[in-house]
Amino acid sequence: MTKIDAIIERAKDGTYTVFCKSDIFSGAGATIEEAKKDMFRQMAFYKETAKAEGFKYPAYLDGEYEISYELDMPSLLKYYVDAGIFTLAGVAQMTGINQKQLWSYLNGIKPRKTQAQRMENGFRKLREDLDAVFA
Repeated sequence: MTKIDAIIERAKDGTYTVFCKSDIFSGAGATIEEAKKDMFRQMAFYKETAKAEGFKYPAYLDGEYEISYELDMPSLLKYYVDAGIFTLAGVAQMTGINQKQLWSYLNGIKPRKTQAQRMENGFRKLREDLDAVFA
């Protein structure tokens, strides 16, 4: 099975894009799910068009493949806070970063490397706790 690495990013207009790191495929949408679906539609369209026109296309499109997504921390925060899954208060408690600073990350300010690491550590701890529950 072929593994494809893709990046998900939140655009300044609030939409999401997803694009493959080493291939031409991409997608966009109002949500992460819409962006992923759009990319899959693009991949299918590319394959169909290539077959119809007699062009080469990546062989993995005929078989099974897995896409591994990478989401940057500000996009992850924005997505889950806007969805009502996380609150700034909860994320602040989980990461040790105050709500005002987190709000600025949600609204376009890129966190310093140390702050991004604190957020990542907080989410990793949450994942470990969830993994322990479902082990």
